[in-house]
Amino acid sequence: MNQYIPHTEEDIRQMLDKIGMKSLDELYSDVPSDFLYQGEYDLPDAKSEEEIRRYFKEMASRTTPLVPFVGQGWYDHYTPSVIAAIASRSEFFTAYTPYQPEISQGTLRYIFEYQSMICELTGMEVSNASMYDGPTAAAEASRLAITSARKKDTMLISSTLLPQVKKVVKTYARYAGTVVVEIAEKDGQTSLEALREALAAHAVAGVIVPTTNKYGIIEDHSGFADAIHEAKALLIEYCDPSTLAVLKSPAENGADVAVGDGQSLGIPLSFGGPSLGFMACSKEHMRKLPGRIVGATVDKEGRRCFVLTLQAREQHIRRDKATSNICSNESLMALWVTIYLSIMGTEGLKEVNEKSFAGAHYLYDSLLATGKFTKLYDKPFLKEFAVRAAQGVDIPKLQKKLVDNGLFAAQPIGDGIVTFCVTEKRTRAEIDKLIQIIREEA
Repeated sequence: MNQYIPHTEEDIRQMLDKIGMKSLDELYSDVPSDFLYQGEYDLPDAKSEEEIRRYFKEMASRTTPLVPFVGQGWYDHYTPSVIAAIASRSEFFTAYTPYQPEISQGTLRYIFEYQSMICELTGMEVSNASMYDGPTAAAEASRLAITSARKKDTMLISSTLLPQVKKVVKTYARYAGTVVVEIAEKDGQTSLEALREALAAHAVAGVIVPTTNKYGIIEDHSGFADAIHEAKALLIEYCDPSTLAVLKSPAENGADVAVGDGQSLGIPLSFGGPSLGFMACSKEHMRKLPGRIVGATVDKEGRRCFVLTLQAREQHIRRDKATSNICSNESLMALWVTIYLSIMGTEGLKEVNEKSFAGAHYLYDSLLATGKFTKLYDKPFLKEFAVRAAQGVDIPKLQKKLVDNGLFAAQPIGDGIVTFCVTEKRTRAEIDKLIQIIREEA
C-alpha cells in the first residue's frame, strides 16, 4: 500500500518521532486486532486509457436503461447539452469556498444569479446558496421555524408530503427535541379542518405542506396562511420548482418559507444523484437561513462585484449560535440549475409544463380506458398522478413485465395505489407502448 501513500519514509519517520511512536502499527494499538484487516488488498494492476474505456464500457453494457414513467420527487426532464460545457469552464473553477472575493468572482456570480432566479420562481425575497436536497431543506426549514418561535416545540407536516421528506424531517426533529405531528388528508390533499384542529391543540412553530403532493395533486391552500399566521406559526411550502413556472408561487399562497428539490431543473437522474435543495424566505427570516447568501456590491473602482453577505454557519460563529450544521452546499448543482434556467427562460419552462401536462393527461385517460385502473381522486394534476389498481391486477407482476420491456412505471405507494409520471421527454410512442403492455396484461 505504500505506493498509494504520498508521504516519504522520512516524512513518516519524522511524524512518528514527533509523537513518540516507533511504527504506524503502534498508532492503532488501541484497536482490537479482530477489527484490523490482515490480508492483501485486491487492487487491480494499472491500466492504460484505452483499457479503462473498455472496462467501463463493458460495465455499462450490463445495465439496461429503462424509460422512466415514475416521479415521486425525481423527474426525468430534458437537460440541454450546453449545460455541461458551460459548467466546466474555468471561470467557475474558483475557490471551493468563496471566502476571498478577489479570486472567487466566478463562483460568487453564479450563486448570486442562482439566488435571484430561485426568488423569482418562488416569489420570496431571499434565497440561500443551495443545500443538499429537498428533504434536508425541509428539515432545515423546520429548524428555522422552531428557532424563530419562542417556547414552541411542535412542527405540523402534511401526510401528503413525499415519504422521503417526512422521514428526513422526523429524523432531524428526533435529535433536536422537536415534536412532529402529521396533518390528516381529505380527498387527496391536506385537510384545512385537520390543520385548524392541530393548530389549536399544539404549540406550533411551523407547518410544512406540499404545493404538489405525493399523489401529484396540485393542492389548494386557500385559507392556510390565515389560519397558520393567526396561530403565530410559519407556513412552509414544499415545491417542485419546475412547476412554479405555471402554478401559484409560495409567496402568492402566503408562505413564509419555500423549500424543495432543484433536481427537476435540468439535473439528470444519474441513478439517484446528485441533487440540490433550495430554500427561500421573506426578509424577516433572512438571518435564520442556513448556509450563506451572496450579495452584489461595487469595488473601490466602482465596478460591480459579488461578496458573501451572510454566513451564519458553524464555521463562522459559535456552534451553538449557528443556524445550521451544514458546512457546504451543492454549489456545482446550483451552477447547473442557473445555466438551465438561463437557457430555458420563462417560455421554455412553460413549454416543459405544457408538454408534461398533455402527456400525463393522455396517459391518465388511456389507463382508465384499459379497465385495469380506476380513478382515485378527481383533483387537478400536472405531470404526475395516482390511480388505483382494479381488482385482479397483480402490481408486482405488471411492474416486472414493464421492466422486461424497458419501462419503469406503476410505482406502488400503498393500498393498491400506484403513481405514474410523464415529462416532456416522453414521446407518444413510449406512452402508447406502456398502455399496450398494460392492456395485454391479464
